[in-house]
Amino acid sequence: MSIADRAVRPLLNRRLAEFGTTVFAEMSALAAATGSINLGQGFPDTDGPEEVREAAVRALRDGRGNQYPPGPGVPELRRAIGDHQLRRYGLALDPDTEVLVTAGATEAIAAAMLALVEPGDEVVALEPYYDSYAACVAMAGGCRVPVTLRPHEGAFRLDLDELRDAVTDRTRLLLINTPHNPTGTVLTREELAAIAGLAVERDLLVLTDEVYEHLVYDDAEHVPLASFPGMRERTVTISSAGKTFSFTGWKVGWITGAPELVTAVRSAKQYLTYVSAGPFQYAVAEALALPDSYFDELRTNLAAKRELLTAGLEAAGFGVFRPAGTYFVTTDIRPLGESDGIAFCRELPERAGVVAIPAAVFYDDREAGAPFVRFAFCKRDEVLREAATRLASLAG
Repeated sequence: MSIADRAVRPLLNRRLAEFGTTVFAEMSALAAATGSINLGQGFPDTDGPEEVREAAVRALRDGRGNQYPPGPGVPELRRAIGDHQLRRYGLALDPDTEVLVTAGATEAIAAAMLALVEPGDEVVALEPYYDSYAACVAMAGGCRVPVTLRPHEGAFRLDLDELRDAVTDRTRLLLINTPHNPTGTVLTREELAAIAGLAVERDLLVLTDEVYEHLVYDDAEHVPLASFPGMRERTVTISSAGKTFSFTGWKVGWITGAPELVTAVRSAKQYLTYVSAGPFQYAVAEALALPDSYFDELRTNLAAKRELLTAGLEAAGFGVFRPAGTYFVTTDIRPLGESDGIAFCRELPERAGVVAIPAAVFYDDREAGAPFVRFAFCKRDEVLREAATRLASLAG
């Protein structure tokens, strides 16, 4: 008799029963199996700055980080994070008590949820949301309450009244993501001020995912939520090196916040990975000290890639929501005579040799996300041009 036959209950924890293999793994496997261009999973197809890669090699050779680094992160990186926040946003941090290095932003989200949320607590999150949000809320025993960003005048917009109405006496935490994945929305100062006012009024904690902080375009600006009045003591801010420096495999992320918040998250984080990415932490410390010209050039290059892909998508017949941030573009497949994004994405490799992500997987309300599909433009220009050529077949 097998374990499954003897089991009185399912082997998988019920909190995770609704979550299968991530859509990113499914679609990346489909890309490999069909030889398709992978515009699904959000990773660049070129490495970041050579001097940053060489900094990692130098750390390896010098024996820095090859053994367990300090639990909170190496001091050089914690200082560099503090310097970055002060230089970019005027936020002064104590690197010893207000900075914690994590195994990417994904671990930061998990550790924060496990530390700050108890069973029955409500977590209000902007929908559509990165898939790990829902899983981490579930693992913590919380109840997720989505507030949906809805299409309006060519972009996805937050309804502040809907956000306010979602908060109840059981709400523990607001989970905010700006610049927003997958829609590319960048919340304005006015919207962030309203969120801050609501958090202060209702005495809520806020977890803000700002991993795309340097990827904003046109007139959009990234403003940390922690910089608003009354928010420093209640906000856990998350960011990472992967998206900014194009080394996603290094998995170096961090949280910043008031000492008591960082201490709480560290209490959970120490039982997850404890430490990770030792030599890479030294390299990321050097990366954060790169001159402003690096960040300016990054935005300029990605903005050009955005134009390249959005033009191709529009020519292929998609409805296109031009992103103000991130390196994703969300499209509407209804102009193509389609309505089921999941089915469309599973068929797209055979139809056009391109892989994308169905946005419905980022929604609790699958119907609300059904007609939307996300493409990544963090690829070489020649890859984007070839993808546009392949997708043009859909226009016929």
